[in-house]
Amino acid sequence: MAPESVSEQDRDDDPERYVGLPAEEAERRAYARGWTTVRRLEPDAVITMEFLVGRLNLAVADGQVVRCWPG
Repeated sequence: MAPESVSEQDRDDDPERYVGLPAEEAERRAYARGWTTVRRLEPDAVITMEFLVGRLNLAVADGQVVRCWPG
């Protein structure tokens, strides 16, 4: 299987910087920094494993980002 391509925002925007932010603020920042899709999830949500370039995933508990990753 070929390696996944890395988009510009994946290299320039560290997802760890979103952890601890209120979900609304994290989503605003993500769109402002060029992410095309922002997905909010419950921390233990069951999701598919497809990688979507330009998407940022936010695991949110009690209105705060507890985990964040691209794809």
